[in-house]
Amino acid sequence: QVQLVESGGGLVQAGGSLRLSCAASGRRFNINFVGWFRQAPGKERELVAAIDAPGRIRYADSVVGRFTMSRDNAKNTLYLQTDSLEVEDTAMYYCAASDLYQAAIPTRARDYRYWGQGTQVTVSS
Repeated sequence: QVQLVESGGGLVQAGGSLRLSCAASGRRFNINFVGWFRQAPGKERELVAAIDAPGRIRYADSVVGRFTMSRDNAKNTLYLQTDSLEVEDTAMYYCAASDLYQAAIPTRARDYRYWGQGTQVTVSS
C-alpha cells in the first residue's frame, strides 16, 4: 500500500501562487508514475502534471508555463508550484500514484491506483 498526503492548498487571488506538496509513504517500489490531478465541481478529474521514474514530466496544456512539478526523492515528496493562478484553476487537487508498467505517462485518472485525500485550491478574481 502507498499512502499519499497532500498539503499547501488555500485561497489566493488571481495572479498569485501556491506550492502544493504530496508526502508519500508505504511500499513504493512498484510505483512508476506519480502525478497531480484536479477536479472542479461538476467536472471530471483531469491530469495536471505527471512524472515518470526517469524524471520526464507531462503537463496539461492549460498549465504549461504556469505550473512546475518537481520531486525530492530523499524526502519522498512531490511538489506542484502553481504560479499565475487563474479563477479556472479552482479545484480540489489530488496526488496520485500508478503502478502501470508502460513507456508513456498515463493521463487517465483510472490508471492511477493510489490517491491522496486532496487539497483545495480556490482562486478569487
